Amino acid sequence: MKLNLTSIAVALILPTAVFGQDSIASSTGNYPNEFTSGSANVSPFTQESKRFNDWAISAGAGVPLMQSSDLTSIKGYGAGKNLFGWSAYLSVDKAITHAFGLKLQYDKGESRQGFVNTKDNVASPTGPGARTQYDAISVLGDLNFSNLLRRVDNHSPFRWALHGYAGVGTLAYRAYRQDAGATYNQNLVTEVKPFKFGSLFGQAGAGLKYRATKSIDLEARGMYIYTGDDTFDGAGGSSYNGKVNDNPSDNLINVTLGATLNLGKHESHLFWHDPLQEIYYKLDVLADKNQDVEVCKKGDADNDGVCDDWDRQLNTPLGARVDGAGVALDADLDGVIDLYDKCVTVPGPVENDGCPLDSKATVSDNTRVLEGIEFDLNSDRILPSNTPILNNAVNYINSSDGSYSVIGGTDTRGTNAYNQKLSERRANNVKNYLIQNGVNSGKLDAVGRGETNLKYPECEPATKCPEWKNRANRRVYFEGK
Repeated sequence: MKLNLTSIAVALILPTAVFGQDSIASSTGNYPNEFTSGSANVSPFTQESKRFNDWAISAGAGVPLMQSSDLTSIKGYGAGKNLFGWSAYLSVDKAITHAFGLKLQYDKGESRQGFVNTKDNVASPTGPGARTQYDAISVLGDLNFSNLLRRVDNHSPFRWALHGYAGVGTLAYRAYRQDAGATYNQNLVTEVKPFKFGSLFGQAGAGLKYRATKSIDLEARGMYIYTGDDTFDGAGGSSYNGKVNDNPSDNLINVTLGATLNLGKHESHLFWHDPLQEIYYKLDVLADKNQDVEVCKKGDADNDGVCDDWDRQLNTPLGARVDGAGVALDADLDGVIDLYDKCVTVPGPVENDGCPLDSKATVSDNTRVLEGIEFDLNSDRILPSNTPILNNAVNYINSSDGSYSVIGGTDTRGTNAYNQKLSERRANNVKNYLIQNGVNSGKLDAVGRGETNLKYPECEPATKCPEWKNRANRRVYFEGK
């Protein structure tokens, strides 16, 4: 039982970890190496790099049966004969994990109920008949029980899957009634428009799927539709003298046969891939205790605990911690993995072992530049780490005879107009700080240059560079006038 619970956890957590893994850094060097994370060589998680299809379109048709109502479809109390209508559905499906997905579904149909088939227009001396034409749009959760509860010792071909569905939506309908003893007198007794408060409905049920091909699934499905409306059956609610049901909701049972078209170029759909079958490819200890256990079908070349089938960085350095996709962890995203980063939480260049360079003032002719005043993304807030540098700037400017431009810059994310305004706010915040700490306001003016004067111009776009370079572009610096 312990092994089974562990396997279920793997099935639920692994897809989320793989989906969330991506790379934002790049480099032109030979990566990965012993100093860097090699994130430039990690394949980004894009639509093209996904291993499984996760979109599908489903359609089907069947028979709706009015149930829990005054007029029912099945012979018995409230019906004189078995009456069958028709139904159809169309949905767009998205698999989020191996075990859960969402459906946006459209249902259309016509139910028939009561003592006479309104399709024949034949009079019934016993009681009325009715038909209800309906349209519905709903959002359904799709739970793949077969992947959720599959055991690790199940080596079936995995061609069958049990799914559970539940969701809510909006329902519109027109109910017609033919009174007892009358023909050709079907009257519209109730009409409900969609997207109104009273049109809210819910449905839940289950479906058994069979994987006919890699692209086509066949499904038998049964759904229970709760309308919350006592006039849905066409009996007219309390106005019908033969009222036999005190339930305030007329409900449907909808039985359908349908097919699902799995979209995408990959061999398998996410719902049809059982991760436990791959992780425990030849795990059959109970059958042969002397048999070697092969956890990874293609091995684990770098011994990081992630099978090569899923490993997106096949030569991780020995001892490096990795995520679920086998990529060495780089907490501060500076391009130096945590194993070799001497400043794990602060970004810095590769040549300085992942630590920021010391702030320094350089003089060239009459231009003075003070480095190290950097900002968080989309922020103009002066960070506590900037205050020692700014305090040095106060002393330096007060001891000099010249005046200075406080220049703000940004990285290359965002529009030119947004970056220009952001750079101006950064420059003004630093200027105000210096004045509040004793600098003569006549010595300073604030200038915003947006992304026009990057410290690292090769960072266009920003995704071409590690985060420490983009952070260095989000700066304020000084120029003497």
